[in-house]
Amino acid sequence: MAQPVAPSKPARALLVMLLITVVMVLWAAWPGTPNTPQLGLDLRGGTQVILTPKSVTEGEEITDTQLNQTVEIIRQRVNGIGVAEADISVQGSGNSAAIIVAAPGVSQERLVELVGRTALLDFRPVYAIASPVPVGDDTASDVTPVNGDDTEASSITTGNEIIQATDNTPEFTAQVAALDCLKPENIAGGTPDNPQEWLGTCADDGSAKYTLQPAFIRGTNVTEATAVLPQQGVGGWVVSLTFDAEGASALADVSQELTLLPECSPGGPSPCNAFAIVLDGVVVSSPRFNQAIIGGQAQIEGNFTAQSAQDLANVLNYGALPVTLEVAEITSVSPTLGSDQLRGGIIAGLIGLAIIIVYLMGYYRALGVVAVLSLLLAGVLTYAAFVALGNTIGFTLTLAGIAGAIVAIGITADSFIVYFERIRDEIRNGRSLRQAAESGWVRARRTILAADFVTLLAAIVLYVVSVGNVRGFAFALGLTTIVDVLIAFLFTRPMVAVFARSRWMQRGSWLTGLDASRFGAEEIDLAPTKARTRVPAQVGEES
Repeated sequence: MAQPVAPSKPARALLVMLLITVVMVLWAAWPGTPNTPQLGLDLRGGTQVILTPKSVTEGEEITDTQLNQTVEIIRQRVNGIGVAEADISVQGSGNSAAIIVAAPGVSQERLVELVGRTALLDFRPVYAIASPVPVGDDTASDVTPVNGDDTEASSITTGNEIIQATDNTPEFTAQVAALDCLKPENIAGGTPDNPQEWLGTCADDGSAKYTLQPAFIRGTNVTEATAVLPQQGVGGWVVSLTFDAEGASALADVSQELTLLPECSPGGPSPCNAFAIVLDGVVVSSPRFNQAIIGGQAQIEGNFTAQSAQDLANVLNYGALPVTLEVAEITSVSPTLGSDQLRGGIIAGLIGLAIIIVYLMGYYRALGVVAVLSLLLAGVLTYAAFVALGNTIGFTLTLAGIAGAIVAIGITADSFIVYFERIRDEIRNGRSLRQAAESGWVRARRTILAADFVTLLAAIVLYVVSVGNVRGFAFALGLTTIVDVLIAFLFTRPMVAVFARSRWMQRGSWLTGLDASRFGAEEIDLAPTKARTRVPAQVGEES
């Protein structure tokens, strides 16, 4: 006779499952958040932006490589705010190309802000700060210089939002003084600046006008950007930056140089020791060096919300666009599939679920009840996960995602069949029903874990190497596979253990699915009190 297996404690596992279910349901039904999954572009529609790329250097032809890089960066930025299932395509080529971005669940303003920013980041010493109000040439000398001396004249270039020159000349100073930082277009940014030249520009909130020296650190020196709250818990969101070796060395040198200026002793006049963080041609922050900064880390401070700080971190992490983009058109797009296809997909899933339920109930009977309850619980957890992830990371459910969830129904049912057939094998080997439920699980869980691991690995690989709706399919498949593991370990197994301890199941009536006719015998005893002999498998019987 086979050696007994230590009994399990089903109450503990069922309690854990209950807590997980309650947490997921409360998370999905949290007040003030939508209680339905966010639908993708194919089912709900969304916002479409048509962008026309312009070369950073005037007159230069845009290459296909630059267009492909732009599309990839935009895709990463949009996906950085969640699994948004964005549809990004290019029409045409060269300077006549158009980039079309369509995304669900994103407002027009945020989508334009996210995909249109060039993300050119410079760190520049502040030479002067002036009022945002424009002044004439005769008052340009009212601007008080600090952090350096004037240099000789050279060529000057001007733009709509910024003014640049290779040297700080009286002509350059006059043009900066005439810059109007009260105009919205002059604080919107979007104009690339040459980091090797002097810059006259505005603060992003229009509060001041800056004259800035050439940059000492470029955005390309940033290795990581993260949206965080200050460690002391005081103040709003900031973007923490980590620099590479070159950037860290430049930061240390310039911070030491500025703090040692004789006119900038502690408590000296503003903007002593100041440097400006310039993003897309406007100043987003202008902190002061109180001491030399060693270690290669800095923070961008400003009037950030959690969303705006995360958007900026995403933009900096994924890099600058190789071209500048102009918004040609913003429209709302209709669903590409619509409610009929959504309804058809749900009906197909329900039909498949019904067929599986009929099969499980007809073949396994009482054990089939456990399987049906497990499927229903898996459905509740999956739906709650779709809702919760949509509210937190922006997950959108597409028709491909629904297909991935439907495929998972078969995977979950396969776990039941593996376990139940292992129980029957153990009964044939002479175990009682209670022992068979325990030892059968020991054998079945290896197969269940191996199958789920292969499915999860395939979903991860498919998610990494694919784009668009295929990623939605992979995400849904991987999520439901994890749900299957939880259900198998924390609900199906303990519920079978509870059933196996009942006297009614141990009597082996035909309703249990474990009657003697199933094993090709005239009678069979499933109770744990008597010794029993091995029941031979009949020809054609599953083993």
